[in-house]
Amino acid sequence: MISVVVPAYNAATVIADCLVALQQQTINRHTYEIIVVDDGSADDTAVRAQLPGVQVIRSPQNRGAAAARNQGIRAAQGEIICFTDADCAPQPNWIEEVTRPLRENEGVTAVKGVYISHQPQLVARFVQLEYEDKYEGMAGLPQIDFVDTYACAYRRQPLLDCGGFDETIFYVEDQELSFRLAAQGHVMVFQPTAVVAHHHSASLRQYARKKFWIGCWKARFIRRYPDRAIKDSHTPQVLKLQMGLAGLALGTAVLTLLLPFLRWLPITLLLLFAMTTLPFGRKAWRKDHTVALAAPFLLFIRALALGFGFAWGTVWRGGVQSAVNGKQ
Repeated sequence: MISVVVPAYNAATVIADCLVALQQQTINRHTYEIIVVDDGSADDTAVRAQLPGVQVIRSPQNRGAAAARNQGIRAAQGEIICFTDADCAPQPNWIEEVTRPLRENEGVTAVKGVYISHQPQLVARFVQLEYEDKYEGMAGLPQIDFVDTYACAYRRQPLLDCGGFDETIFYVEDQELSFRLAAQGHVMVFQPTAVVAHHHSASLRQYARKKFWIGCWKARFIRRYPDRAIKDSHTPQVLKLQMGLAGLALGTAVLTLLLPFLRWLPITLLLLFAMTTLPFGRKAWRKDHTVALAAPFLLFIRALALGFGFAWGTVWRGGVQSAVNGKQ
């Protein structure tokens, strides 16, 4: 009935935790299969994934998560396909909860779950609160238009009918697939009880790099879905304002080197930016005082990284393999 597909690239240090968690689910083990697609790893990911009851598919080269997931879809036997990532450890009831809306409502095509994290690093704690802020925005919506593949479930047939993941997109390919399914009228829902533990970016460099690539790839496919550039269920509207203010603040700060009398302008823009971070800061304060105090700076880095990525993605004409090499 159910297939769980895990794409993995150089995941030797984390894949075992993921697979052990998947083997210890609350539903009957005979009702689901586990498929790991080793996406051309240079380490011993495939060897460590060869646990009893786990099917391992090996790709000779690293082609990206979209291609790996499509391999898993083609090999899957289940009517429902769940996806999680190699660096995720699903909670014991994850499969039961992420598939519940599909089992209870034939009109639902896809289901999105949530992250938790137990990491102590400041940046990782900020990332978790960033996700929780987005979850809060989706809670109560009758349907959504973005399903992340770190914790999700799809009906297999719609995936086959739409051609699966776009393998020309190396990053946020799940977002493009979601927008495509939404444009076709498919119903996707948010299921906050479907939980996986994740290893978030723990350093500022890792975080900024990830956001850059998200912005870059989103710029490349958003032309297909221009209405999603205005609004989608995943992206806070304030983020777009913050990207504009951060870019202008940085640009005008450079301009003051030539025109010193304009030095008030970047300061004003930074103050305006800080004001936009207050709602997030108030929410963060209730959970983590340190993250709340650091939030304006971290949100500024997020806005800059996404903005630079989006600008680069708008003009960049590189191929998938160049993106693969650039991300590694």
